[in-house]
Order: sequence, then structure tokens, then C-alpha cells
Amino acid sequence: MVTEIPGTRPTNPRFSSGPCAKPPTWTPEALADAPLGRSHRAAEGKAKLKLAIDKTAEILGVPEGYKVGIVPASDTGAVEMAMWSLLGARPCTMLAWESFGAGWVTDAVKQLKLDATVTTADYGDLPDLAAVDWNTDVVFTWNGTTSGVRVPNGDVIPADREGLTICDATSAAFAQDLPWDKLDVTTFSWQKVMGGEAAHGMIVLSPRAVERLESYTPAWPLPKIFRLTKGGKLIDGIFTGATINTPSMLCVEDYLFALNWADSLGGLPALHARADANANAIHAFCDTRDWIANLAKDPATRSNTSVCLKFTDARITDGAAFAKAVAKRLADEGIALDIGAYRDAPAGLRIWCGATVETSDIEAMLPWLDWAFNTEIDAQA
Repeated sequence: MVTEIPGTRPTNPRFSSGPCAKPPTWTPEALADAPLGRSHRAAEGKAKLKLAIDKTAEILGVPEGYKVGIVPASDTGAVEMAMWSLLGARPCTMLAWESFGAGWVTDAVKQLKLDATVTTADYGDLPDLAAVDWNTDVVFTWNGTTSGVRVPNGDVIPADREGLTICDATSAAFAQDLPWDKLDVTTFSWQKVMGGEAAHGMIVLSPRAVERLESYTPAWPLPKIFRLTKGGKLIDGIFTGATINTPSMLCVEDYLFALNWADSLGGLPALHARADANANAIHAFCDTRDWIANLAKDPATRSNTSVCLKFTDARITDGAAFAKAVAKRLADEGIALDIGAYRDAPAGLRIWCGATVETSDIEAMLPWLDWAFNTEIDAQA
């Protein structure tokens, strides 16, 4: 089959799942007010860090009484800080349905050596959340970045649970509804839906999580960058701009730009709507073709950020090689960068649809996906 090259190209070919595309209005001049060469503990630096915390809480609608802090080492640092600081007080359950959730299982079982209940599901599925004992501490991802499968809502989490919920929401925050009353620890990074820079993480603590921190001492040593308490009390400075270690004020300025951009759009509803529109454009594309499908089996669990796709054409003889070849053709043409499936995930494509991506770029890219698929089928013949 000879496939005609599409006439329209995306303005921005950046569809990476992290670091993700910058907000459409971003330019390097957005960083001009960063207090470079100044101490982050000087008044200006602390004020900017506190502003980043306050605006995060405002846009996300974090309830009064919850604590929001900036922590080291991106979302990974935030999740592991929570696990090392809070687990061990009561039985725990680890849920995993993709690569990053599996990493938290390894942390709990092999590093912390907890006798955890481990419940897993294959790529494309969710485990049976109704069967989870929420009176244990439960660690899970909200949106599986490498499988494109998300928790559809928090209805299954009991309000009167005895355990804590520790939720890795790094590719869900700012794009999906997060039920704060059902989440005791929520973590994410700047580099996902907001298009920020890497290395900085956010942690949101419920009053129940703070109570655990102030009443429980883990049996294992805690590195300095994991310590949230001192003398049995929460280190309040972490949640007012006094970070544990030195942050990049350039990255802080960049994150503040993204938060202001979100505000200018209309806040959280607008961010959700942009991600939904992007993902729906891809869903509609897949629904009209018999050679590609969403990796998520249940439509209710389809991600609106990390949309993962699989090729289903019977003519494909080597799925992994075919998917890599399609992704390479699109990258070589400057149409779509970094859309190959995650290394541990099934062969296919992963296209980021978070709020910083323009729907017009998704729509311009999709005809090229037709072209790349058909061209590769011809090349394989």
C-alpha cells in the first residue's frame, strides 16, 4: 500500500511522558526573575518556594489542614520518603499494575523487608480494588504511567479506613480528579502534567498521615533527605518553603510559570479538559482503525495523560521491532518525539496527552501515525 505523506505537521512534536512538553506559552524569558546566585534560604528564595507550595494547593484544591511540601528527588523521592517514614506501623498492602508500582513493591518487600500483601495485575488491567483490605496501609499508583491504566475514582476506598493510603499520583495530579479525603499521602513531580523540570517532588499529607508521623518511629534508619519529623514533631519548615536540601531556583521559577499559566486558563477544570480532549482525539482515532488499540482493556480505566497503544494487525511478525520502527519513523520526520513504549511495558506506543500538549498537535500527528504504520507494513512485506 502506498500512503501519501500528510500535509499538516504538529507545531510541537514533544509527546514525551516525562519530562513533558512545556506550557505552550513558555519561552526561556519566563525564567528571567529567577533569583540565581542567591541562597534559597534568603527572603526572596523562601518566598518563591512558599508561593509554589501555596499555588499548588490552591490549584489542586487541597483541603485545609493538609500539608504540601517540596521534597528532593522528584516523585520517586517523595514516594520513598513516605514509605520509609510511615510503613511498618501496621500490615501493608502493595498494589501494582505496571512498572513503577512494581518498583514500590520491591522497595517494601526487598528493601524494607515488610511482610506485605502484594496484589498485582497485568499491563492493561487493574487489580480488584474492591478486594483490598483498606484497614492495612495501602501503597498504589493512581495512574500507571507505563500502562496507561488509571484508577477511575476513589469510591472503593472507605472513608472510615484504619490504614493510610499512600498514592503515587505523578501522572494524575493536575489532570485527573483526586479524592483528597481518600488519600493520606499523595506524591507527584513538576515534570509531568505541568511541564516543569525534573528532580523536584511534591508531597501532600493528610492530618492522619501527620498523626502517624508524630506518633511512630520506624525500625530502620532514615536518611536525612527522608526525615519529615524532628523530636517527634513534623518539621513545619518543609511545608512553608524551607526545603530539606538545596533546590534549583531556576526550576522553581519554571514551575511558578506553569502554575500561573494554569491559573490563566481557568485552573484545574481547564487542565482536566485539555488532557481529556487530547486523549479523546487518540481514542477516536483508535476506534476507527482495526490495527491499533488502547492497552487499557476497560475504557473506564483509560488514562488521559499517558495513553498507551498496542498494534493489533495480524500481519505484524515482530511486535517489538515493528513498534520501534514506527516510533523511529515519526521521530525522524520530526512528527512525534519519545513515543516508544516504556522499556518494561508491552511493545507499542505511549503518547503523552497532559495539559501542556495542544489538541491541534495530537490531531496533526495522528494522520502521520497512519502513514508510519502503512509504510512500515509495506517495508515488512
